[in-house]
Amino acid sequence: MPLIPNSQNVFVVDLHYTANIDQIEPLLEGHVAFLEEQYKAGRFIASGPKVPRSGGVIIATAESRELLEELLTKDPFYQQSVATYTVTEFRPSMKAQKLEEA
Repeated sequence: MPLIPNSQNVFVVDLHYTANIDQIEPLLEGHVAFLEEQYKAGRFIASGPKVPRSGGVIIATAESRELLEELLTKDPFYQQSVATYTVTEFRPSMKAQKLEEA
């Protein structure tokens, strides 16, 4: 099964911290567990902190934007109101061959 199913769009999720890093750090373990759960489910492709560390980025695939946005509400960063999320949806017209083989 390809990493990005042909029937699904791709989303760039841009997290913007709205709290000090000392409020972010205690939530990091739960946030990472949330990310790992989504990787196991095949929804997330890549993620990581911004440089400089003002938030993070998630590359995701989902059946719809609505489903992804609902899923993001389970992130501890969202639940504790320490980050806002900007979601950009796009339909891939080209993909690296490795993404097709996964």
